[in-house]
Amino acid sequence: MLIYSFIMFSVSIILLIGFCIAIYKGRTDLIHDYHQTKVSDRKAYGKSFGKALFIVGLAPLFSGTVALLDKSKTIALVAVVVLALFLVLGIACICFVQKKYNGGIF
Repeated sequence: MLIYSFIMFSVSIILLIGFCIAIYKGRTDLIHDYHQTKVSDRKAYGKSFGKALFIVGLAPLFSGTVALLDKSKTIALVAVVVLALFLVLGIACICFVQKKYNGGIF
């Protein structure tokens, strides 16, 4: 589980430090153009999208932390469930931001 945790922490650092902060600070060019075709307020869109992506970035962080608790199959299952729940929550938040600022997901 140590390797799993290391991979999850690495992915989380890349997402959180690399993308979330950059998008939150206004680098909306990191998001595909077709997701921004109807966006008029790019600054607010970037802040909202960055916050939603932050939840996706927390998914591997929390999953990797749970995986460090024990080597049992139960903890491994809990780690995967935590990962899935946070990913679903984060993607739902991103869809909400897209609907609010772009009028739809695409």
